[in-house]
Amino acid sequence: MGSFIIGVAGGSGSGKTFFAEALAKKLGPNTASVLYQDSYYIDQSEKFDHDGGSVNFDHPSALDFKLLAKHLAELKKNNSIQVPLYNFARHQRLKETIIFKAKKVVILDGILILGQKNIRDLIDKSIYIQTPEDIRFERRLKRDVETRGRTPEGVKKQFEKQVKPMHDLFVAPSMEFADIVNSGTDIKMFHSLLDKLTHELNL
Repeated sequence: MGSFIIGVAGGSGSGKTFFAEALAKKLGPNTASVLYQDSYYIDQSEKFDHDGGSVNFDHPSALDFKLLAKHLAELKKNNSIQVPLYNFARHQRLKETIIFKAKKVVILDGILILGQKNIRDLIDKSIYIQTPEDIRFERRLKRDVETRGRTPEGVKKQFEKQVKPMHDLFVAPSMEFADIVNSGTDIKMFHSLLDKLTHELNL
């Protein structure tokens, strides 16, 4: 039997990755793994001009959704996949890949996954994490500066020029496709949904 795919979407900094990883931890490593949309960025190293510049990483065209769909289909057949590695400091897709084995549950994490029909059709249950914009920005600022080699000025400029417009255009409208909409700030709702999903999956 192949993987049951749970899609977790929401704006950048919404808490979707935190939720996806918490769910995977609750289900256990023998049962669940997280697959990240961010692994599927196309190589932008030749186009990248500067931090917060012209390359729009929040537009669907920046991602290889065709490959992601192919990989999800393989996981649903219980086959392993070769997940790309992406260097966020150099905006480069590396030659190396990581073997990702099919598990009973695969949690797909990504801001744009519910807006792509070819991806949506392969998701068995979808969740959208809804979080106010100011909180999302502060979380993204902290993440990008600490883990992705970004500058605060570049992060702010990118958020205003690209992240917010793309969120309004592509991410927020995809909420209509979610089976469940959950708060990214209410801890009680957070744990309640974790328990509910664990129960539904009979684990």
